[in-house]
Parts: sequence; C-alpha cells; structure tokens
Amino acid sequence: MDPNALKTGDLEKRRVALTSVLAAVFLTGFKLFIGLETGSLGILAEAAHSALDLIAAVITLLAVRISGRPADREHTYGHGKVENLSALAETLLLLLTCVWIIYESVNRLFFKTAAVEVNAWAFIVVILAIVIDYGRSRALARAAKKHNSQALEADALHFATDIWSSLVVLGGLVMVLIAEQTGLPWLIKGDALAALIVAIIVIQVSVQLGRRTISGLLDAVPADLLDQIHQVIQVPGVLQVGRVRARHSGPDAFADLTVMVSRDTSLEQAHAIAAAVEEEVHKIMPGSDVVVHLDPIETDNESVFQVIRLAAARLELSVHGIRIYTLHGKDYLEQHVEVNEDLTLEQAHSRATEFEVTLHRILPGIEQIVTHIEPVGESWSRRKPVQVSTSEIRKILRALPEVTQSGMDIHDLMVRRVDREIHLSFHYSLAAELPIKEAHLLTEKIEQALRRQIPNLGRVIIHTEPGAVSGRKK
Repeated sequence: MDPNALKTGDLEKRRVALTSVLAAVFLTGFKLFIGLETGSLGILAEAAHSALDLIAAVITLLAVRISGRPADREHTYGHGKVENLSALAETLLLLLTCVWIIYESVNRLFFKTAAVEVNAWAFIVVILAIVIDYGRSRALARAAKKHNSQALEADALHFATDIWSSLVVLGGLVMVLIAEQTGLPWLIKGDALAALIVAIIVIQVSVQLGRRTISGLLDAVPADLLDQIHQVIQVPGVLQVGRVRARHSGPDAFADLTVMVSRDTSLEQAHAIAAAVEEEVHKIMPGSDVVVHLDPIETDNESVFQVIRLAAARLELSVHGIRIYTLHGKDYLEQHVEVNEDLTLEQAHSRATEFEVTLHRILPGIEQIVTHIEPVGESWSRRKPVQVSTSEIRKILRALPEVTQSGMDIHDLMVRRVDREIHLSFHYSLAAELPIKEAHLLTEKIEQALRRQIPNLGRVIIHTEPGAVSGRKK
C-alpha cells in the first residue's frame, strides 16, 4: 500500500472523528439544557445518549490516531485492533446508559409522575439534533466504508441511532402536547414511553455492534470469505489449495494461505505463481497483506529424468548426460554428476555414491548405475586460453563426411589452446525441420571424428542452429 495514501487516509479519519466530537459536544450541552428546563425525560435521555456519543466520539478519535501507527517490533500486525477495542468500549457505554434510562422510564410509567413542560425549544432541540445526527452519520459511514474502519462505523451507528431515538422523543413530546390540549392524562406518559423505546433501540444496536466487535477481536471472518478465496486462487501452476486463513486488524486485512505446486517448479516459476495467487486474493480482500506459502508435491506425470534431477538438487548436486538403456529386460542408468572442484576423489566419490543409493531407493527398477564424476567451479570454468590458427581445423572439418555429404554450413570457428589441450567451438547450420535428436547425433559423430584426428583435443562445443546457407564462407 502507498505510504502517502495511508497517511492521507489517517488524516481524513482523524478529521471526521474530530468533527463528530465537536458535534457531540454541542448536542449534549443543548439537549441537557433544554431537558432540564422542560423536565422532559425523553430529552434528558437523549442528552444522556448524546453524552455517551461524546465519550464514544472521543474514544473513536483516540482509536483512529493510534490505529494509524505503523507496525513495530511489539505489534507486528500494526495497531488496528485498537479500533475493535474502541467499538467494544462504546458498546459497553451504550448498555450502561440504557440501564439508567429503562429504570427512570419504568418509574415514571408506573410509580411516579413528573411534570413535563413542552415548548418550542423542546421541539427545536430535537429537530436540530436529527439534522446534525443525519449529517454526521452519513459522513462517518462514508469514511468507515472508504477506510474499512470499525471505530468510525461504530460512531456512525451511534449517530444513526440518535436519529431514530430523536424521532421517538419527538413523538413523545407531541403526545404530551396533545394531553395538555385534550386533558387526557394517560398521554402524559408518552414522554416516559418514548424514553423506554429509545433505550430498547439503543440496546438492539449495542448488541449488534457488540457481536461484530467481539468477532473482530476473535479474528472471525464472513462465513463465505474462505470459500471465495479458494475459488479465486485456482491459477495455473497451483495443483491443490491447502490451509487458508484470514483476519482483520482494524482497517487492515491479512491472508495466510498454502498452495501446492509441482516439486520440479523452478524458483522463478514458484515466485510467479505466488504473485498470481496474491493478485487473485486482492480481488476478494483489496489492500490486504497476503502471505503465500508454497508446498512442493510429487505429481503422477513426473518422468524418470525429472525424478533424477530433483534427487540431485536435494543433495546439492548437478546432473546431466542422463541415459537409460534397457538390456535383457533390465534398465541401466548412466549419468554425469558435477561436484565441487575442491573435493578430493574420495569425497567426490562419497557424494556420488550417496546419490546412487538415493536413486536405487526411489527407482527400484534400475539394475545398475554408472556415474561419471566431473568438477565444477569458478577456477575450472574460467580458463586462460591462447588463440591458435584455425586453418588446420578448417581443413579437417571440411573433409568430414558428416559435413561434405550434408552440404551444411559450419561457421564462427574458434580454436584455443588451454594448457596442453586444443579447445574448439563452432556453429553448425542444419535444416530447420530436422528433429533435434538427429541433429544431436550428427554433432556426436563430428566430435568423435575430430577426436580421432586430433589426439590432444579437449573441450568441443558445437552450436546447432536452423537455416543452412550453402556456399557460405567457411
């Protein structure tokens, strides 16, 4: 995620939370003053509710400030859970306030009568509260959705609840007003009844919010989220999907999953598969922190050559020139194994023997294994050659039957003397449609012929390529 975008989001969350604090301060003071002047329990209940909203708004402001801090050594997943704790604290405050409102409402309904003065200010404060609550709840809800903030969402629910409770209080005031005009005493109880309805509404919202908050603290996720992740990560190269876990920490989301790939997958291919899986998960959980663990598994279509190369890789060996021959119904394996040039013959032979024992165990059908051991290393690879004349080598090459009969092109000949050996390389152009197996056989015949005529011939590299042009300068 872009750090600058994250910083901008934190500032926006703090700004909307601070605005909510200021709105709650105004509404609490205004409702408390009018409630005391009129003696309306409904308005006083609303004042208590707004006071609770003020405390909740302050908690929310502190929570979004702390949750925006980056991860550190003690909080490796960041500080997002502070928003969940903030929402839980708001829920408990709501429930405590409801206890007092219900107690007073029951007293006024059944045990005592309190005079309520209904005037224009009572209606003004309730209507003004509805307007302000509507604006704040929408602003908070937009910010909560944009930044996936549970703290802002809880604050938005508080202000939304205020709208409905204020409407109920407004209805209670109307009933009291009608009671004064008609002389029906039972309508005076409408104010206390309104306060009781407010408490019930707040309890319902508090329970819903509390469940969601506890679910967030317990790392619960939507029931279908894991199924959705399983569906989207069926990308090429993924053979199976193992464990999938997801969690939210405030506005941040994390996903941890294991996928199975073929054990002969290269490191570069594995990285590409993991990147593709991560991209698919982001479609379900935008902006999430995704960790993909790759498990290599054996597949049913592995060839013997793949099995041999994989076994060599596990022993930190390189193998090439693998040949399997079948004689009298039995399989014989010949191979070249590269070992570190600093090893002694005894050490190198021990490594090769270990490899052969491994192959006999995983390939019980192999009767005999013959391993050619050769060194590999920087000093062996980096030689100091001396370039020598190519005229004699050209004559020999031109006279070879494999060259004269095919009429193909040999070019870019290089001849070097390395210590007491002659090393040479050249390009050999052949028909493009020629099978690679036949092309390789031709190069082997050429190399064998060269070795018969050049006793001190060492390394020979023949590069085959398509598109021969006869008559090209040799």
